[in-house]
Amino acid sequence: MGQLNQAEMRGQIRDFLSTRRARLTPEQAGIPVFGGNRRVKGLRREEVAILAGISVEYYIRLERGDARGVSESVLDGINHALQLSDAERAHLLDLVRGCDAARPLGLARNTVRPPIQRILDSMATAPAAVLNGRLDILATNALGRALHEPMYAEPDSPVNIARFTFLDPASRTFWRDWDRIADDEADVLRAEAGRYPCDPDLFALIGELSTRSEEFRVRWARHDVREHTTGVKRVHHPIVGDLDLPYECTPLAGDPGQVLQVYTPEHDTPAADALTLLANWAGSPA
Repeated sequence: MGQLNQAEMRGQIRDFLSTRRARLTPEQAGIPVFGGNRRVKGLRREEVAILAGISVEYYIRLERGDARGVSESVLDGINHALQLSDAERAHLLDLVRGCDAARPLGLARNTVRPPIQRILDSMATAPAAVLNGRLDILATNALGRALHEPMYAEPDSPVNIARFTFLDPASRTFWRDWDRIADDEADVLRAEAGRYPCDPDLFALIGELSTRSEEFRVRWARHDVREHTTGVKRVHHPIVGDLDLPYECTPLAGDPGQVLQVYTPEHDTPAADALTLLANWAGSPA
């Protein structure tokens, strides 16, 4: 599983649109329902076409994955009809572009520039890391390395957060809300697959996770996508115990595909005190 060919890209469009259609009820879409049992889960294709303002034949063609020459106005109509989130809209656009053989398909940089590493090192009191869309940890500061210590037990390089979550039993202890983290990571990888359909490392990772983890296969089949730029991660660290860590993710403008993730607990909170203890542990000779 090295990358997606054109047939596979069409399959991605088909599965994404059909799963979005299946989750939306007529009531949610504002369509009146008149008695009888519906055989279709969610909306029918013709209902989506009406809501999108396009012909039924054209929508059926799109849902079969034939997105050649589709216009922005048509995509806007489908986005509206299926009530797609911003992340889902971006994902659909990526999939449509991926079906254009003339589209240049670059790859994200997998190394961190020295100035970015210096920025990381200057952040002495906040755990920080640079990630790519595959959820590889490309670089950290000292406190970020200490926070992610359980992920470094295996000799994989670079360390991959999704591989840790789905394949390492220690993740069930480290992530105190494992199911939510697993959902989030599958969503991130699905979005990345739309952005970079020719990334062999990404699809090697997806193939590995799909082969070895039923939990991942179930989530991957949902075709959910979501961007996670802020939130709280609840971890249990083997050295300092439970931590509730607010985080912020900032894209690095000079390095497309990379984000700077920084954990920012409030002062005088248990999480802040625990990070101080963790910093002391990370800096000790032992």
